[in-house]
Amino acid sequence: MPTVETRDGTKLYVKDWGSGPTVVLIHGWPLSSDSWDPQAFALANAGYRVIAYDRRGFGRSEQPWSGYDYDTLSDDLADVMEACGVTSGATLVGFSMGGGEVARYMSRHGGKGVAKAVLVGSVVPYMLQTDDNPHGVPRAQLEDIGHQIEADRPKFMANFLDQFFGVGFITSPVSEERLHWAWNLTQQAGLKPTLACAEAFAFTDFRPDLAAFTVPTLVIHGTSDDTVPIDATGRAAAAAIPGATLIEYDGAPHGLFATDQDRLTDDLLAFLGDPVAATHGGTVL
Repeated sequence: MPTVETRDGTKLYVKDWGSGPTVVLIHGWPLSSDSWDPQAFALANAGYRVIAYDRRGFGRSEQPWSGYDYDTLSDDLADVMEACGVTSGATLVGFSMGGGEVARYMSRHGGKGVAKAVLVGSVVPYMLQTDDNPHGVPRAQLEDIGHQIEADRPKFMANFLDQFFGVGFITSPVSEERLHWAWNLTQQAGLKPTLACAEAFAFTDFRPDLAAFTVPTLVIHGTSDDTVPIDATGRAAAAAIPGATLIEYDGAPHGLFATDQDRLTDDLLAFLGDPVAATHGGTVL
């Protein structure tokens, strides 16, 4: 199994597909890199090298007791990039919780090797409702996530995924089979990392990290995202990152990689541009 060993000795499962300019895909909570497969497949076929890894504690990566804070998680990202020889021209794409790794990497590691950044349904800049972040999620609601997981994790995840994918009483943007597949991914994670990462994405304030975004940045968010509210996150991030481009998916829920699979892929490809031009510094040879 292809793995990268981080600076604290944790082994992370890594996929490395295709060749060309590098795109690093960072998955959301509580899934794994497999959730990115449709986009990873399309990007690799379009001429990009795609690296996707399972966050520590999730998927096929090891499940240490500690290291679920964003400083450590951004160090993990740095270690994956170093081990894979990514030194320049990379695009970081973070979905949901994964947007936090992108933001903390930009500030903690100075954006080393990064040419572009994408935040998809991201928790950046701040999920928690406070006096200066009125559109965030109330603390009691965020804390209840942990209580429900401890009480009955399989049941919580089933209910959570309905909201995640915008499943209603009559209609659903995803199939029952896809829901079952996503639920299976949630059960691969350890209980400790599931709880610890829920706390990390809920209560980490990324607003101080936004000044480190000095590269072209694309923000994509669904307007009907009930999991990560767009006003506290996507719109706020786009407003605070200089020159950022915001694309709103009208009426879309949180799980855009599945509910809006083709549109998301197309928007990523449009932002990335021609892979040959990217390889040769903007000139197609």
